[in-house]
Amino acid sequence: MNPRIVDWQGRRVWLVGASSGIGAAFARALAARGARLALSARNRERLGELGIEGALILPADATDAASLLAAHRGLQAVWGGLDLVVYLAGDYVPMRADDFDLAAAERVVDVNFRGAMRLAATVLRELEAGGGIAFVASVAGYRGLPKALAYGPGKAALIHFAECLWYDLNPKGIGVWIVNPGFVATRLTDRNDFAMPALQTPEQAAAAMVEGFAAGGFEIHFPRRFTRLMKCIAHLPYRWSLPLVRRFTGA
Repeated sequence: MNPRIVDWQGRRVWLVGASSGIGAAFARALAARGARLALSARNRERLGELGIEGALILPADATDAASLLAAHRGLQAVWGGLDLVVYLAGDYVPMRADDFDLAAAERVVDVNFRGAMRLAATVLRELEAGGGIAFVASVAGYRGLPKALAYGPGKAALIHFAECLWYDLNPKGIGVWIVNPGFVATRLTDRNDFAMPALQTPEQAAAAMVEGFAAGGFEIHFPRRFTRLMKCIAHLPYRWSLPLVRRFTGA
């Protein structure tokens, strides 16, 4: 369904959103496998602190198309092209109807979805067979969840966007991946005030992503014991799934 990426040695990979969390862990995992990395995020200092020898440090703001274009020009000046680009930037603000904040909601959607579209617009014309583009979304995009009033819709849109891209790029041998993690311990999930089942470390998430790229599927989801349950709930009729989620979450 997608190219199987098993050998990362010398592969040119641009990671957008690599300064912390899953992005930082994935950067280290690929560096250990010999990939050539370009690392982007808003915080240059954090990117440098990753200590990945030979990595291109290209500060960029995913909410600013000009910033992404400038980073891409810097990458092109050194590499002349790329093999894989991965969008890992994300934001999260727990939000429900009684505290709905439009400005915060728009900011979350801008990072989680529109930033991914900006990145796609920047690189689509140069993607080649054997490589491609990947987006980190979330199982929160499967179905509506409590406190995900801003986070969930952007992730759902990102999943849909990746599905549509796959139809156009797959016939050319270009991969499109969607990565749907469950709960991963990061500065974003630190904002949660509820128990997070099957919580993983960023390093576990990065290892699951490496395995997913080797498998060649469209979706990479983990941990399976949790994501499979979420998939089952998403396929239930609303008259069953909505009360079930409310009961399990205490919403």
